[in-house]
Amino acid sequence: MAGCCGHEARFDGLSSAYKRRLWMVIAINAAMFAVEMIAGQTAQSQALKADALDFLGDALTYGLSLAVIGATLLVRATAALLKGLSLMAMGLWVLGSTVYRLFYLGVPEAGIMGAIGVLALGANVASVLLLMGYKDGDANVRSVWLCSRNDAIGNVAVMLAALAVWGTDTGLPDLIVAGLMAALFVNSSQQIIRQALQERRQPDASLRTSPR
Repeated sequence: MAGCCGHEARFDGLSSAYKRRLWMVIAINAAMFAVEMIAGQTAQSQALKADALDFLGDALTYGLSLAVIGATLLVRATAALLKGLSLMAMGLWVLGSTVYRLFYLGVPEAGIMGAIGVLALGANVASVLLLMGYKDGDANVRSVWLCSRNDAIGNVAVMLAALAVWGTDTGLPDLIVAGLMAALFVNSSQQIIRQALQERRQPDASLRTSPR
């Protein structure tokens, strides 16, 4: 439905169905952070550790998304801006740690990488399906969709890295995938930050859309 002045109305997360789905996604991400971080440490995989941190970041920022649902556009856009900045920081951290590992290259456990990659992909596909109908919302809602989508892409990359590590008996594919994930984090953070800044500048940004 078209909004006033020719602008299309955007979903802002007020739906109780959206909130329930977001709680489910938070639980999925929190559980997978623990599983993947332990597996990443066990397998000595930089890609798994990077993906685990992404799960943690998603769980925390989804909680922030729930906290600002129903608030003013300014508050929601500010929350999205913070999420964008945190995603940028995460991408830069992964990039830096990956460069560091280039000087201490080991061979990760490909079997663990592949198995956890499949498990993580299943978790993220479930999250994406839960949030599919809300991918075109405001900056706050859209950031949640982008994070889940990025995770699913990252899981496929981890599985490909596991196959390459097994085939080449070197840790370089693991580091390449970690670097690509860092680039994806940075790219998505730029999209979120750009939209959040645009929404913060809207003249009616300080008006509450509806009660919580």
